Amino acid sequence: MWSPQDAVAAITAAGFTHVVWIPDSFFGAWDEPLSRSLLPLIRVTREGEAIGLAAGLLLGKAQPLVILQSTGFFEAGDALRNVIYDLQLPLKLLIGLRSYRAWKEGRSQDSAARFAEGVVRAWQLPYQILDPQTQDIETFSATLRQLNQSPYAAALLIVE
Repeated sequence: MWSPQDAVAAITAAGFTHVVWIPDSFFGAWDEPLSRSLLPLIRVTREGEAIGLAAGLLLGKAQPLVILQSTGFFEAGDALRNVIYDLQLPLKLLIGLRSYRAWKEGRSQDSAARFAEGVVRAWQLPYQILDPQTQDIETFSATLRQLNQSPYAAALLIVE
């Protein structure tokens, strides 16, 4: 399992310039170390707002990382469509897969877990899935660096 401090260090080391997010569940533990980090932390009220703010940062040549949960990703669909397809901006997303592990193990009926990966595929957004319980912080760090270096929009899905 990644510590919140190690996760924030990995985001910083990957070269992101800002974090735009709504902290919840798994990512909520990252709030304190993100607040203490040198990265500007932008908290928003809706996930679509996070996408729009990140788009503005991208237009200003920043390299923001949007962090949200799968249900928020669902909510942000129209903003996502506009930013990655109409504006063709290289938006980077870190998406928490709410209840995904429990759903895979048959311990949850949470429909968010069932639909999350399919929705990412439907938006034709390149992605990878990482599980903090089975993959080490070095894998997370390397994957974040690859994500940030991609010239295209892409997502990293984190199993919760």
